[in-house]
Amino acid sequence: MNDVSVRALREDEFRAAHTLFRAALHSGPATDERWERVHRVYQPGSALGAFDDELIGTVRSTDAELVVPGGARVPMAAVTGVGVRADRTRRGVLTALMRHQLTAFADRGVVAAVLYATEGVIYGRYGYGVASRYRNCTVDKRRAHLRPGVPQGGRVELLSLDEAERRLPALYASLPLRPGMITRTERWWPGFLAQVRNWDKPAVTVVHHGPDGPDGFAVYRVDRDSESGGTMLVEDLHFADAAAFAGLWRFLLSVDLVDRITLPIRGLEEPLELMFTDPRACATKEVLDETWLRLVDVEAALAARPWHGEALVLEVTDAVIERNTGRYRVGSDGVRRTEEEPDAFLGVDTLSMIYAGGWRPSTLVDAGRITVREPGTAARLDECARTPSLPWCGTFF
Repeated sequence: MNDVSVRALREDEFRAAHTLFRAALHSGPATDERWERVHRVYQPGSALGAFDDELIGTVRSTDAELVVPGGARVPMAAVTGVGVRADRTRRGVLTALMRHQLTAFADRGVVAAVLYATEGVIYGRYGYGVASRYRNCTVDKRRAHLRPGVPQGGRVELLSLDEAERRLPALYASLPLRPGMITRTERWWPGFLAQVRNWDKPAVTVVHHGPDGPDGFAVYRVDRDSESGGTMLVEDLHFADAAAFAGLWRFLLSVDLVDRITLPIRGLEEPLELMFTDPRACATKEVLDETWLRLVDVEAALAARPWHGEALVLEVTDAVIERNTGRYRVGSDGVRRTEEEPDAFLGVDTLSMIYAGGWRPSTLVDAGRITVREPGTAARLDECARTPSLPWCGTFF
């Protein structure tokens, strides 16, 4: 579409954009009551609209920070609310929105963009790559008995929803964040809490108290699908350490009239089944892509995390943010641009996949996504990019 224009939305246009986005997901408009709660997720200047005389597409983002390997935090944009009107799809509207948004990110110093993708074929063309994966799992509560030696944990406290709204933001902010996790700003919490208030079953929030105060929480609801019990759905669970994790689970397993506990979007390395005498009491139902990462400022992103061993030269291509295209020397002595001969060739989407440690570079070499000059380069890339753990975000937006 040559006549489509993209611009930042005015605040009086946010609700129309929200309605368009919900329609793209086959949902109806927000009620006045719900809009009153969720309109705060819109960050002025960061909600975009595509127009051809009228609004035909939208995307928005909120500023946050992304934790990268090594523990540093970099400025990031959480991209969401992507929608194109049904009678304007496949005409370049989304491409116009994505290019405008990424250019704006680059101009104002955003280092990375992150999103959750509704479809897996869309965002690679704009430089996004799967950075983290998650698992959905179910615990058979009747078989789930904790092993001797699992930490006892501390005291748990039930909060009302109003208390949770006041206390959870500060509690989450106090917890240590692992690579792949993001900060939850004042723009994120209203959307989550509006969703919780809209559940068809009562929401329950439990806070764990360790020796130094609150150090974990869980938010769940229970669907009584039988006379004898039901299914607990744990929508949010975060903790500071192993004792808080175990303490929260001791409580969840103690809740009456529950037969099974389901947990969506949990980290692949979370050791839940290892706490049970029968590890099969916890079944992983599926493993799916979680966050898609897009390095907006490649040089700044590479410099923000440690690299290991002998330096390698990466030739990176970026069709959208052309200033990223070039050669980068990375190793234990740091990161810099260079004109040296490259050891490996890859696109910015693939670089985004290995950046947080979610994929071994050699796996992407085997998949044809990285080209190397010498056969031994793949193993050297693995050593250079190694991280102590897999990334996980755990914050849906």
